[in-house]
Amino acid sequence: MVLTTRRATTRLGAAIAAALRPGDLVLLSGDLGSGKTFLARAIARGLGVPPEQRVVSPTFSLVAEYSTPRALLLHADLYRLLGDVDALPVEVARLGLRERRDEGAILVCEWAESAAALLGEAPELAVTLRAQGPSARVATLAGTRAADVR
Repeated sequence: MVLTTRRATTRLGAAIAAALRPGDLVLLSGDLGSGKTFLARAIARGLGVPPEQRVVSPTFSLVAEYSTPRALLLHADLYRLLGDVDALPVEVARLGLRERRDEGAILVCEWAESAAALLGEAPELAVTLRAQGPSARVATLAGTRAADVR
């Protein structure tokens, strides 16, 4: 699907949020600047995180938690962990993301392509974003919840 405006991306985030269930894993992939964090923010808003609560990239903290009416939302960014593939399993395990999913948290994770197996079962939704021209993005959705995103 082509996202020609920020509003289109916000609508996609709301549609993704509507399809998610407690314990779901959403992987967001794409180059730097492709809109992963913007989409994660839109998903958070769709799940009920209020506008006055900042939703920013957890690049340095690695994980941010948000209470929502449906489930705890974990927004993770594994970019800083990708440099050492040998340490990746240990570092991801330390974050406890798999266990948090087992407890019912929804996990939206950026830069997790090489760590997907460490996060539990296959993702319910994988979204790949890529730039198309100066301002448009193309979003490709896959996974068991992809058909539920309308």
